[in-house]
Amino acid sequence: MLSGDLKLAGRLDARFFDLLRAVELTGSLQKAARTAGYSYKGAWLLMDTATNLAHAPLIERAKGGAGGGGSRLTPAAHELLAAWQQLQARHADFLRTQDAWLLEQPALAALLRRLTMKTTARNQFAGSVRHIERGPATVQVTLDIAGGFEITASITAAAAERMKLKEGGEALALIKASEVVLVTDFAGYTLSARNQLAGTIARVQKGAVSSLVGVTLPGGATVTASVTNDAVDALDLRVGQAATATFKAYAVMLAVPA
Repeated sequence: MLSGDLKLAGRLDARFFDLLRAVELTGSLQKAARTAGYSYKGAWLLMDTATNLAHAPLIERAKGGAGGGGSRLTPAAHELLAAWQQLQARHADFLRTQDAWLLEQPALAALLRRLTMKTTARNQFAGSVRHIERGPATVQVTLDIAGGFEITASITAAAAERMKLKEGGEALALIKASEVVLVTDFAGYTLSARNQLAGTIARVQKGAVSSLVGVTLPGGATVTASVTNDAVDALDLRVGQAATATFKAYAVMLAVPA
C-alpha cells in the first residue's frame, strides 16, 4: 500500500541512475540519453549537476575503438551506482516493514484504502451501513456518514448479493456532481429525492459552460454539484448562501472493501 520516491541530494532519482546504467551498457551518453528518455542536452546538464554535487567526474571519454571512442563511468560513478542499489533494497525493506505495521492499524489502513481509490465521481462519502431494506428486485441501503447525515442508495438485488452487504459494514457512497441538484428555496414543496443534505455554499468555481458549486455540510463534509452558468446566475448562487444538495437514491453508487 505504501510507496515512496527515493532521491539522493534531493534531485538524483531512479531516472538519473537509469541514465548511469545506460551509459555503462551502451558506452555512449547519447545512446544512454535516448534509453533513459532524456534529450542529449538534458542528459549532459543533469550529469553536470550530478558531477558538481559529487565533487568528482561521473563519466569520462573512452578513447579508441571502431566508433572513435565513447563514454564510460568513472570509479566515482560506479561507487554511487552501487550505493544507490543498496539504498533501493533498504528502502524496499523499510516500506515492507511499514506496510506490515499499517496492517495492524485497521482504522488508518481503511482510511488510506479509501484515499487511494480512483474514480471520476466528484462526491465520495465514507460511512457505515445502518439499514438494508431488501426487495425482490432492488435493495435500499442507508449509510451513516460524518456530521450525523445519512445517504440512501438504491441498487439491484444482484449487486447487493455480489457485494455481500451487511449492516454495520464499511461502505463508500459515490455520487457524480452532475447528479446533484441544488435547492435554495423549496417554496413549500416537498421533493421526491431521497437524499437531501442541507448546508452552506462554500465555493462557486465557474467554467466556460458550467460551474462547480460546493456545499459544505455541518461537520465539514462537502457536496459538489455541477450547475450550468445560466442556473448559477438565475439563482444568484453565491458563497455563504444556504442550499440543499439533493440527489436520488439510484444516483448513488456503493463501494465496499473487496
